[in-house]
Amino acid sequence: MTVSPLHTNQDLDPAALRKAFGIFPTGVVAVAAQVDGGPTGLAASSFTSVSLDPPLVSFSVAATSKTWPDLRRASHLGVTVLADHQGEVCRRLAGPVEHRFDGAAYTVTEDGAVALDDGLALFDCTIYREVEAGDHIIVLLRLHAVAHPDAGSPLIFHRSGFGRLADTA
Repeated sequence: MTVSPLHTNQDLDPAALRKAFGIFPTGVVAVAAQVDGGPTGLAASSFTSVSLDPPLVSFSVAATSKTWPDLRRASHLGVTVLADHQGEVCRRLAGPVEHRFDGAAYTVTEDGAVALDDGLALFDCTIYREVEAGDHIIVLLRLHAVAHPDAGSPLIFHRSGFGRLADTA
C-alpha cells in the first residue's frame, strides 16, 4: 500500500491550481454574436457536450468577464471549434475588445450568431441556463444548427499554451 500524496485541508493556492488544471488538454472555442451592430466574442477552453436530448453544450466564463454581459444579450450565439491554425485568432479573442475580430474572417447568421470561418465545427445556440459556480458561470447552450466540414485538427490548449494533436495515422 502506498500513502496518498493528497492531503485534505491543504492551502489550495490559485497558481498551483491553475498549473494542475493546465495539465489536462482541452480544445478551444470562440463564442460570438452580433451585438450593437458589431461582432462581440470571447475564447473558452471549457467547452463540452452535455446532452443529445435536448441538444445541449456548455462552456464556462469568468464571473468578472466584461464581454459576457454583452454577449448574453444576443438572441443567438455562435460557437466555433477552433482549428489548429487559429491560435492567433484565439489570442485576439482573449485580448483587447476593440481588436478581437481584426483580420478575422467570420459569418453572421440571420439571428446574429457569429461563426469564425475555417472552424472545425460551428454551432448556432441560444442560452438554455446559467449556473453560478464559484468565480465562474457555467453557461448551458441549446443547439439549433450545426455544421462540421470534417477537415482539419483542433487547436489544443495545454499548460497555458497552444498545441496540436499528434498525427496518429
